[in-house]
This record gives sequence, structure tokens and C-alpha cells, in this order.
Amino acid sequence: MSNGFRRGMEERHVMMLSFGGVIGTGLFLSTGYTLQQAGPIGTVVSYVIGALLVYIVMKCMGALAVEHPDVGGFHTYANIYINQSIGHVVAWSYWLCWTIALGSEITAGGILFQKWFPEFPVWLFSLIFIVVIVGINFTTSKTYGETEFWLSLIKVLAIIAFIIIGILILLNVLPSDLKPVTSSEKLLDVPNGLFGIFITMLAVNYAFSGTELIAIAAGETKNPEKVIPKTIRSTVWRLALLFIGTIVVMVLLLPTDKASLLESPFVSILDSVGIPYAGDIMNFVILTALLSAANSGLYASSRMLWSLSEQDNILPIARKLNKNGMPFNATIISLVGALLSLLSSVIAPTTVYLVLVSVAGFAVVVVWMSICVARFNQLRRKGVTEASAYILPVLGFILCLASTIGVLFDPNQRLATLIGLPFCIIIGLIHYFLKKKGAHIHATAR
Repeated sequence: MSNGFRRGMEERHVMMLSFGGVIGTGLFLSTGYTLQQAGPIGTVVSYVIGALLVYIVMKCMGALAVEHPDVGGFHTYANIYINQSIGHVVAWSYWLCWTIALGSEITAGGILFQKWFPEFPVWLFSLIFIVVIVGINFTTSKTYGETEFWLSLIKVLAIIAFIIIGILILLNVLPSDLKPVTSSEKLLDVPNGLFGIFITMLAVNYAFSGTELIAIAAGETKNPEKVIPKTIRSTVWRLALLFIGTIVVMVLLLPTDKASLLESPFVSILDSVGIPYAGDIMNFVILTALLSAANSGLYASSRMLWSLSEQDNILPIARKLNKNGMPFNATIISLVGALLSLLSSVIAPTTVYLVLVSVAGFAVVVVWMSICVARFNQLRRKGVTEASAYILPVLGFILCLASTIGVLFDPNQRLATLIGLPFCIIIGLIHYFLKKKGAHIHATAR
């Protein structure tokens, strides 16, 4: 047990939990924006750089998770190695990020279900979706991990099948309506130059977000000191291969000028070889992806809220665990937050929801930066003097900082920094002054 939590998850559970958070609808649906901005070669380069950044951040996180295998994850690292107010900002940012994502996935799940049963309203399927993920989250950590393992496995197998079919088309083994892009002039075309690649890299960073779920799961994992480093290594290279393999197949089969018109490159390629029921197969896979991502989202947000309650004394009722050692109240409160984000997406899709989504996107980079700073300070406290040991945390921090500055130059992503930065500053200052005031009252009482 860890603070009442049961260590029921194994290496394969933790790995697939991370996959569940990372492999979402972004990879299965339109990637046309990325391809249009950077061109074929630029898109591949962006994903390689993105994979490198994920590797750096995860290496830093692994060292922290082994020493502090806590349910709060990077909230705990920031509290110990940076500042409690920074830890507070990290926790709230991450909770908000997954709560908003959860609202989006619930809606999308309802819409996908309606394609098969058009006579029923979307809200009914959204409600079924909610009941399923809440039921999964209230079981034991082992049962939860097992469910997430199989849900994520479907997504992974779909991506592998996509890559194999793509390769067979490229080798002329499978007949297809698609004509592979073989012209070196088209493949090496970078429409917006290096700036286009840079802007795309920012979106790629968000695409890889979710790998950090491993740190949160550390508190419910058997033998975390052995399992967590091993899981991080195997997760990062597998994700890199899946993402980069998918992108390479896409850029070789889909011309840049058609990319923005395609709803899903997966469906296009399955349709091109005349696979029966391609649309239904893809609908099922995307639905599984949504259920898996929503499952991971509710897991992450409830654990982060529990950590806030435990370490910062916010919402004390969120500390309650059920008989299976799962955070009952924290899960219900996180679900209410998800339903509010769902409601705002319906009532004010161009105002309130846009602001919330921007803050959520910014939150991921804030978390990654805090992991790099915490690792840097951990090395200093241990008295490590070799300069080479500090290269990864410094490089990771610089790349993340470049992301937050870079989005200011892209009108499609600018709001992320303009809303996210003030949000973080305000939350941090409120916590700092309340803590200072509390310490002053305590001292006076003495």
C-alpha cells in the first residue's frame, strides 16, 4: 500500500496506461495541418525531434519516480525540488488538462456511437460512456490496469496493421487507388521553411503528451524502483516507432495538397485497398481509442486531485478511498469538472471552451518543464558535479521553453500561452500568499 493505495499494477499495465493517454484521436483523425505546415520531410523531422524531447523528459522523470514513487507524481517532485507554490500550479494545470480532455472524449464517443444508431440522441451514448469509465475507475488498480491494457492494445494493433498495409501498398503487393509519392522534389518540399517545421514541432509535443502518466501510476505499481525505469525505456521507443512509422507511411501515400481534405488517413488507406467495412472498423478503433483516453484521463485527474488534497489540503473530502483503495470522491469531482467542460463546449464553443482548451494544452509543457527543473535540482542536492549529468534536464527545459514562446508566432496556438501563463501565475501567487498568511497566523497563535 501507498497512502492507502494498492500496488496492483505491473509493467505491462503501466506501459499501456501511458499508451492510452498518448494514442488518441489526434493520430487517428486529421493530421493534415501538420503535413501542410511542414511538408513530408518536415513532418518526419518534427516527429523525430518530438520523440527526442519525450525521451529527455521521461529520463528525467524516471530518476525522480524511482526515488519518489508517489501517486502525486510530478506534483510531489515540484513540491520537494522546486517550490510548493510551483507544485500547486503543476497539479492544478494537469488536473484541468485531463478534465477538459475527458469532456471532449465523452462528447466524441457519443457522436461516434450515433453513427451506428442514428435514432438515439448523442447524450444517451455519452451517458453510457460515462457509466463505463466510472465503473472501470472504481474497481481495483489491477482490474483497472488490465482493462486499460486491452483497450490500448486494440489501438496499437490498429496502428501496426496500418503501417504493414501501407508498406505493402508501397511495394505494390496490395493493389490500391493511391499513387505513392515518390518524387524527391515533392518529398523534400518544405512549404513554410524551417519556421513551418518549428511550429509543427509544438503540435507534435502535444501529440506525445500522456507519457508522463507513468509517474502518476508509480504509486500503484509493484516494485516501482525496478518497473518504472524499464517501463519508461520500453514505452518511449515503442511510441516513437509507432508514431514515426505512421507518419512515414502517411507522407509517402498522401500528397500534401490533399492532406487537409482527409478526415482520417487510416480510413483513406483502408478504403483504397477495398477492405470491407473499413469505415465501421475504423469507427470501432477510434471509439476504443476514445474510451481508453477517457479512462486514462479520469485516472490522471482523480489521482492529481487526491494528491492536491493530501499534500496541499485542498478539498479534504477528495482524500477518501473506497474499499478497493481507489479515490472515490476525487473521481466524482473530476467527473463533474469534465461535465462542466462538456457543457461549456455546447453552450459557448467559441469562447469559454476555447480558453479552457488553450490552458489545457499549455499545461502539458508546464508539467514537462517542472520535471526538468526538479531533476536538475535533485542532481544539485545530491552534489553531482559532472557537467554531463545536467545536459538532459537543461536541454529538455530549453526545448519546452521554446515551445511556449514559439506558439506566440502561430495564430492557431497563440491563445495557449496568452491564457495559460497568466493562469499559472495567478494560481501560484494565490497559493504563495495564502500559505504565507497561514504561516503568519500559526506563528502569532504560538
